[in-house]
Amino acid sequence: MIDLYYWPTPNGHKITLFLEETGLPYTIKPVDIGRGDQFKPEYLAISPNNKMPAIVDHGPVDGGAPLSVFESGAILVYLAGKTGRCIPKDARGKVECLEWLFWQVGGLGPMTGQHGHFSNYAPEKIPYAMDRYRKESERLLDVLDRRLKGRRFITGDDYTIADMACWPWIDPYSKAPLNLEPFAEVRRWRAAIAARPATIRALARGEEVSPSSGKTMGDEEKKILFGQGARSP
Repeated sequence: MIDLYYWPTPNGHKITLFLEETGLPYTIKPVDIGRGDQFKPEYLAISPNNKMPAIVDHGPVDGGAPLSVFESGAILVYLAGKTGRCIPKDARGKVECLEWLFWQVGGLGPMTGQHGHFSNYAPEKIPYAMDRYRKESERLLDVLDRRLKGRRFITGDDYTIADMACWPWIDPYSKAPLNLEPFAEVRRWRAAIAARPATIRALARGEEVSPSSGKTMGDEEKKILFGQGARSP
């Protein structure tokens, strides 16, 4: 059994996409990031960067003690290795899959996240920042669009952890929408994944955990999420 420490954000959705797709048994342990659950000592013991998601696998492949994993990309790699699912088996295909997984972790997620932050949550509107991150998000969408041309999914015919990592980060902010019209391949790919039964189930889990997710964030929640600095010794 896997304990999934989760809140319905793009990074959280990555893991429910995998778990629902593969049928691995799991239990959701909600981490309400707007209330500061991510700073509780028991959570920091498994996710020292105080970010979500994280997992604890009570049946690791080595048969040892429960194994905790933090960082969404690392969790996807771990789960793919555990199950042998959703990652190419040949060496070259695996490299491609991991390239695009880390492309999301290092680019698409952070840049789209900054676009959402400066457009939705920043206390003052800074035109340079808003324009900078919107353009970079659109540049990355163009990169993905070119990659998908002639391919059903990012690595070819098979749906992999690269797709699961990228999909939740395609235009995730309804109050700061990105123009997807120029990116026909992204739109086609996005719709195909959205229609998968496992995707529908994964998103439904998010609704169960937080029916109000995505609604206007209060000042106290913003302070918790965006006011972090170095902790005192």
